Amino acid sequence: MAFVITSPCIGEKYGECAEVCPVDCIEEGEEMFYIDPDLCIDCGACEAVCPVEAIFMESEVPDEEHEYIALNRRFFEEK
Repeated sequence: MAFVITSPCIGEKYGECAEVCPVDCIEEGEEMFYIDPDLCIDCGACEAVCPVEAIFMESEVPDEEHEYIALNRRFFEEK
């Protein structure tokens, strides 16, 4: 399981999450950041520094944000 970045990140893109990621699995997209679920090691460093509280463990993503699980995965599949 991986962490997922959700809608509060849209338009914010602070970048602290990418700076603290020990495996560089977070990349900036056009509107927000995304976490590569195949590289994420579930360390939680990104979640702890997100100023807009947009990052959740995949199993804890709120129901209304579930589409972001697929969006994060698709971002890396389409690269």
